Amino acid sequence: MASGNKLTVYILIALVLGVIAGLAINQWVPDPAGAVEHFSLVTTIFLRLIKMIIAPLVFSTLVVGIAKMGDVAVVGRVGLKAMVWFISASLVSLTLGLLLVNFFQPGASLNIPLPDANAQSGVVATGMSLAEFINHLVPTSIFDGMARNEILQIVVFSVFFGVGCSAVGEKAKALVDTIEGLSYVMLRVTMLVMWFAPIAVFAAVSAALAKSGVELLATYAIFMAEFYLGILLLWVLLFVAAWAMLGKRAVGLFRAVREPTLLAFATASSEAAYPKTLAQLEKFGCSNRVASFVLPLGYSFNLDGSMMYCTFAVLFIAQAYGIELSAGQQLTMLLILMVTSKGMAGVPRASLVVIAATLSQFNIPEAGLLLLLGIDHFLDMARSATNVIGNSVAAAAVSAWDGQLRTEAEVNADLARAVGEPTT
Repeated sequence: MASGNKLTVYILIALVLGVIAGLAINQWVPDPAGAVEHFSLVTTIFLRLIKMIIAPLVFSTLVVGIAKMGDVAVVGRVGLKAMVWFISASLVSLTLGLLLVNFFQPGASLNIPLPDANAQSGVVATGMSLAEFINHLVPTSIFDGMARNEILQIVVFSVFFGVGCSAVGEKAKALVDTIEGLSYVMLRVTMLVMWFAPIAVFAAVSAALAKSGVELLATYAIFMAEFYLGILLLWVLLFVAAWAMLGKRAVGLFRAVREPTLLAFATASSEAAYPKTLAQLEKFGCSNRVASFVLPLGYSFNLDGSMMYCTFAVLFIAQAYGIELSAGQQLTMLLILMVTSKGMAGVPRASLVVIAATLSQFNIPEAGLLLLLGIDHFLDMARSATNVIGNSVAAAAVSAWDGQLRTEAEVNADLARAVGEPTT
């Protein structure tokens, strides 16, 4: 069995064992929260290891990809196609959440006491205006951006750096070769870090279930089922979009990214899956130049699962408090979320922050967030996995759209060369 398949199996086993252990601790240990108090340290270590990798990996792969494109016009063309895809996918995700929450009306049927409208949720509502977004876009220092893992700032600097290397030409060849060597090293480091994933998955899932138990999940069972149905429908739409661009290879794409998707689901972090997603996309046949450019951009502009959740959650809270929003207000909310969601990348509990900012603009009690905090981890698992799927489809679609997606025959030939087998 290939090492990648082994890791997938280990993560699945860890997920199942985490569910069993978490429920057992919740039922039989007198102080479940105290028993799993230090479990979070394991997950934190793993996520910090991932964060340690991301900045040099994004920088090295993106610079090499752009430098080898050889033309600023190519960079602009790929970037424009990526943004068209991101905006279209964002609108579909937000609209789907809006339609489903209006259809199901989950807040109206919530039979639990509501938090006082003046209660504080503990989530700081920080919206991001256009001016703030622009100021945040360009780093004052690339070292500061890397230190804080600001993916969008790293992307901006890497684009300029890669274009500069391309413009210099032969004189920058040694530098580009060195950075390419760095990218290979970082991908190897990624493989080493990934073997720690099953332990982190076990710790994260068991701790979450130990604290919440089945009672909380049973209370919100209908709401969670409706949200997960929405996620499933979004996956179907993403698969249809992939099929439209890739044909039958869409099945292979979803198969290729199942491991990073599972990792994002189990850890409730799409960031944790970034290095593995990039590697799998290249194995699938995506151009290294396109995948290393589109994927990090997608982490700021194409968080499909998170955006669907935002519209779903805002109207859920409004329904719970009996607040009616007109069609015009809902459309305005969708457009606001379209802009504010672009500042999500790298912000802890980012979806909740964006939701809090949106609630205040429509006079919906911020205390409604308290209805979601207890189950947010389990909702985050679904939206994190969806973010990985959405960005994988985007990278593959843009590669195909720009004529830079290798055929299955070319992928198989590359694989044969890699293992030293003769090609036919």
